[in-house]
Amino acid sequence: MPESSIVVRPERPGSASYTESSRLQAAGLPAAIGLFEQASNDVPLPEAPQPIVIADYGAGTGHNSLLPIAAAITRLRTRTRRDQSILVAHTDAAENDFTVLFRTLADDPASYLKHDSATYASAVGRSFYQQILPSNSVTLGWSSWAVQWLSRAPTPITDHVQADCSADPGVRAAYARQAAEDWHEFVAFRGRELSPHGRLVVLTMAIAESGEPGLRPVFDHVLAVLRELIGEGLLTEDELGAMALPIVGRSAMDFVAPFSPKGTFEHLTVEHLEVFNAEDRYWSQYQIDKDAKAFGARWAAFARAAAFPTLAGALVGGVGDPRRAEFLDRLEEGLVQRLAAAPEQMRIPLAKVVLVKAGRSH
Repeated sequence: MPESSIVVRPERPGSASYTESSRLQAAGLPAAIGLFEQASNDVPLPEAPQPIVIADYGAGTGHNSLLPIAAAITRLRTRTRRDQSILVAHTDAAENDFTVLFRTLADDPASYLKHDSATYASAVGRSFYQQILPSNSVTLGWSSWAVQWLSRAPTPITDHVQADCSADPGVRAAYARQAAEDWHEFVAFRGRELSPHGRLVVLTMAIAESGEPGLRPVFDHVLAVLRELIGEGLLTEDELGAMALPIVGRSAMDFVAPFSPKGTFEHLTVEHLEVFNAEDRYWSQYQIDKDAKAFGARWAAFARAAAFPTLAGALVGGVGDPRRAEFLDRLEEGLVQRLAAAPEQMRIPLAKVVLVKAGRSH
């Protein structure tokens, strides 16, 4: 889930939209977990009693962190004594629901805490666009589906709710500048926090070589439904004009920009970079069951959990606006209908990035 000055809270655990959001955001995880396991094999480890520190950047409710961190701990335990401490620091913006995070860690059967008595969990409520943890303290870093959320929305999106889908070059340029600045800051502070030879694995939204943004049909349909809600009197033009999702996909060139021209930045180098298209699991299921309404409902539930709360934040009454519940329900219902009427496979371009910190110079 996102870490941003504009916070998107997921639906409650166990709800349909919460479940579908977690399922979709698992897209790309297996390959990224493989890179995280390799990093766990390769990274130098501190000597006991100093703990091994794993940082989870943009943890949200923790559901997308359980498998990768458990996999890393399993690999690390082949290289350590069973009693050497491992400290996992889950980080997110202060507004994140850390209560749900700790319940996930305590109750989920996949939680790493259920399988390793010498591993300890902690949380830090601070944006990852600044320094979060002490310098040279982090052995391994992980971040999934988080850094596509910008630190702020730099300008209104005059013709859409998502900048990558806007036809306004000024809007796209403003968001590109903010995305470049935020990636620069994210990398810079991780360069300070990682220990010498430490490694960071990032999975995030990307832009394919064609330049076509991911999930465009979803965003286009959301805009169409919002305009319908204006016609029905539930939403005003001014409120729609204030709705902007501070999400960006980055190109391969964007990811390496901070490292030019020498190939290093804050003692970090790019060890691995791959932009790829993740599987649209909802489309794959539709190919099997031909249930168009279920296809639309799955995508709409994902959009509701991941993006609708940010849109609802633009209602004139804010989080307490009396129309909020109806707005969320009507937006979801309209999106289901539009997606079910014309199912199509979604492009989900993602990037896997591995950064490695240099050792201390002598």
